[in-house]
Amino acid sequence: MPHLRTLLGSPLVLNGAGGQVGHPTHAEITFRAVDACLGVPGLPQSATGQTALFTGINAPALVGDHISAHPTAALKEIIAEHSLLKRAAEVGARVIFANAHSEQFWQMIEDRRLRLGASTLTALAAEAPIPTLSDLLEGQAVLWDITHEIASGHLSYDLPLVPAEEAGRRLARLAADYDLVLFETFLPDLAGHRRMEPEYVLTRLDAFLGGVLAHRRLDTTLVICSDHGNLEDTTTKAHTSNPVPLLAVGPAAGHFDSAAAITDVAPAILSLMRPNHGQ
Repeated sequence: MPHLRTLLGSPLVLNGAGGQVGHPTHAEITFRAVDACLGVPGLPQSATGQTALFTGINAPALVGDHISAHPTAALKEIIAEHSLLKRAAEVGARVIFANAHSEQFWQMIEDRRLRLGASTLTALAAEAPIPTLSDLLEGQAVLWDITHEIASGHLSYDLPLVPAEEAGRRLARLAADYDLVLFETFLPDLAGHRRMEPEYVLTRLDAFLGGVLAHRRLDTTLVICSDHGNLEDTTTKAHTSNPVPLLAVGPAAGHFDSAAAITDVAPAILSLMRPNHGQ
């Protein structure tokens, strides 16, 4: 991961006190190890972890457990009230969920063959734009698999392949038009569960990161975080209790210096939003 290594000045390893990771090469970089367990016994899971990440609310503590996969009714209520995108929009920020969703996806939701994930619910709570595949073809969105390789090769989507760097450029371009852009990829989760090769995933993620950084405006801050660990430990297919990396790159990176848990991410982002003037 050359782009990430350049940012950190070292490999991605935990060292030192205070949750600091690596040796960032610039003042506008914050890289921290943050807690995803949130004081609840057991391994962190996606439904509660993503709810916590996208709202700032300790969802596992509220429902009494780590819940996997899709949000339950209780978690949906938390997202509906505390969605990061919703709260940003309420103070005048222009928000968007960058992930393209197909008509097939929405039909499967309507037919109850699929359930909505926390990220899509976060966008719906804000009535935020959710791009279509037409938007994707016009370069106005990004797919969860970044390059379209999985969508076209295994999910029967008829899409042209896109280099990971180009996908990163497209995400950066969206950030020039909106105050807050949310993008989700679960490629690392698939690799952690041994459904994909880690090298395949990490190579593309790093190229994607490089594309975003190379094309972002100088006033844009990129924030990356995960809802749980699993890719970092290849001895198990399960999630882990390890801290997860939080990366912030840009002029607002310092706002994340004191983050200690995934519940600190959303409040730090919201602190940057000003009434009728997002950042």
